[in-house]
Amino acid sequence: IVVVIIAILAAIAIPGYRNYVLRTHRTDGKDLLLRLAMAQERYYTANNRYTATLADLAQPSSSEHGYYAAQIATASSSLAYTLTAMPQADQVNDACADLTLDNTGVKAYSGNASNGACW
Repeated sequence: IVVVIIAILAAIAIPGYRNYVLRTHRTDGKDLLLRLAMAQERYYTANNRYTATLADLAQPSSSEHGYYAAQIATASSSLAYTLTAMPQADQVNDACADLTLDNTGVKAYSGNASNGACW
């Protein structure tokens, strides 16, 4: 009977813990996007345009803890950008998938999570 109770508790607790870990790791991607957005604005102040390369921003291509990789897309005029944080390793199981932030501050995600759960 004790084994059955432990199995039931584990079946309930493990998925909840897994979701908690994914949600906590998601802050690593959010932090990456916010740091890149600040760097883009500094770059824009000095150059009157946004850049499409991380090297120009002197920023790393992955998040602090390695759960996300960064990508930058700019408009052809270089007056707008979209930053994307793509999940890596175990974080690819996160329902939010890619997190994005653009130059107007619009935050989005590409996964199938419920509205408002990712940001």
